[in-house]
Amino acid sequence: MAVALPAPALVRGRRRLLTLPQAQSQVVNWIGFSLIFVVTLVAVAVPLLAPYDPLLPVGMPLQPPGEGGFLLGTDSVGRDVLSRVLYGARSSWFAALAVVALGLLIGGLVGLIAGTAGGWIDSALMRITDAFLSLPAPVLAIAVVAALGPGFLHTLIAVSIVWWPFYARLVRGEIARLAARPHVEAAKLAGVGRIRLARRHLLPGAVPNTLVAASLDIGTLILTLASLSFLGLGQSAPAPELGADSARNLSYFLQQWWIPVMPGLGVLVLAVVGNIAGDCLRNLMKTK
Repeated sequence: MAVALPAPALVRGRRRLLTLPQAQSQVVNWIGFSLIFVVTLVAVAVPLLAPYDPLLPVGMPLQPPGEGGFLLGTDSVGRDVLSRVLYGARSSWFAALAVVALGLLIGGLVGLIAGTAGGWIDSALMRITDAFLSLPAPVLAIAVVAALGPGFLHTLIAVSIVWWPFYARLVRGEIARLAARPHVEAAKLAGVGRIRLARRHLLPGAVPNTLVAASLDIGTLILTLASLSFLGLGQSAPAPELGADSARNLSYFLQQWWIPVMPGLGVLVLAVVGNIAGDCLRNLMKTK
């Protein structure tokens, strides 16, 4: 008598099919997340895209947008506003990515050590982290820049100092959550050492949520860096910086509005792109 045997391999091999709205949503999310790479490529290519040197006068002062071949006009000394906005956006974008990378490196290492070691090491590292978190981040950043002196590198150091504790807390929480998983408990019972346990079982599981949080911070970091630059704590003139260019030219707002407004629009566009990309990455991680 023939017996029909089940085909578990076929059942396990089936893939969950997405509905049309779900597929469209994933495509949109991938496009949104790819904005980070598109903007980064554009920032790398700014020396090729900018029509003029951002530091040199190239036309008559205070020419309005579209006049004399200048798409966004010229500033009070005849420099091309478009070129200055492009170079300023490039500086702000790479600065935000650098702060995120440095914050992930320092905060991730602190959180990983605290979550893996436990005991007094965990308590000591988290108390240090809490001490940084208890201080208002903008005030602490301003204080650090004021102590070190205005400058692009000093601004990056100041913002990185106030940003890493967020990632330390996040990574430590992820490590604590993963440590209670059955496969991690089994690895501990098998005698796996702490370093190997962290490298092979804990850290890979903490990476996705940490990257999502980091991508969501890009827009906020751009606004923070532009705010410090607006207060005069960034690069000194005549370096092109979006926040500083808006602050230096506020007196022209009522007559030659394009000089302070265009750098502000550059900050807005970068912040929106960073937030959209972060939201799309978060949605993509939720669907997996």
